[in-house]
Amino acid sequence: MKLSRPVSWFLLAFGVWSWVIWITFVKNLVKDSSGLAFDDGHPTAYFWVHLLLAVVSFVLGTVIGAIGLRGLRALRRTS
Repeated sequence: MKLSRPVSWFLLAFGVWSWVIWITFVKNLVKDSSGLAFDDGHPTAYFWVHLLLAVVSFVLGTVIGAIGLRGLRALRRTS
């Protein structure tokens, strides 16, 4: 399967965007002082669920970004 240049760039940008957004979210989650993420210094269910969401998003962002990068490399080889 051959990806077009715009689709490849979109997938790569999505992968990078996913990492930027979720790294920021995890930093804010760790610093949370509202009582949602930590209760007396111990992680809550809210913390674990959102950390799991972030990890899954990191994995998906990496895979999707890698597909976009491979698409761009394939286009360079054929041009």
